[in-house]
Amino acid sequence: MPESPLPLASSLLDVVPVLPVVVVERVEDAVPLARALVAGGLPAIELTLRTPVALDAIEAIAAQVPEILVGAGTVVAASQAKEAADAGARFLVSPGSTPSVLAAMRETGLPFLPGTATATEVMAALEAGCTELKLFPAEAVGGRALLKSLAGPLPAARFCPTGGITAATASDYLALPNVGCVGGSWLTPAAAVAAGDWDAVTALAREAAALR
Repeated sequence: MPESPLPLASSLLDVVPVLPVVVVERVEDAVPLARALVAGGLPAIELTLRTPVALDAIEAIAAQVPEILVGAGTVVAASQAKEAADAGARFLVSPGSTPSVLAAMRETGLPFLPGTATATEVMAALEAGCTELKLFPAEAVGGRALLKSLAGPLPAARFCPTGGITAATASDYLALPNVGCVGGSWLTPAAAVAAGDWDAVTALAREAAALR
């Protein structure tokens, strides 16, 4: 387990204004992609467990790009939490929150963002002691309007909304008092990654880093 899982901030939600949500198809892309994000001012990455190489990619980033906070996203099974931690992930993110996944993420000792989509799910997460949450899929479940509605009755909850957010709408989300950061997949366009155009990734990261 890493000695200092959050070297840049006391809260995962305060590390970067935009948390890059990344799908890596080729493990050889992982390290240059992570370095491109750091060069653009975003020293954090949520690498989703959606491909066969995801754990290897996390391990490579953890070993070769120590200046970035690498996390595992799309944790949908209890076993994945330990696998991601063993690979070197320094935080975990789930799209939803089942009791077993929540318990497994907590057991790793790593910071984590359990996924929520409704007021009931937010209340359940708060009852479980979680105040930093993911809202997913943000745009599909009401986006900014939902977050504004939740702020009054559930002020203890802070969010990283993810899903459908773009460079054009990120600032509107970040202006909400219960939003700490947003998750963004636009920072690593598939065409740029496939072509190894890391300068393009750095440019997008630089724009996102300037949002706060």
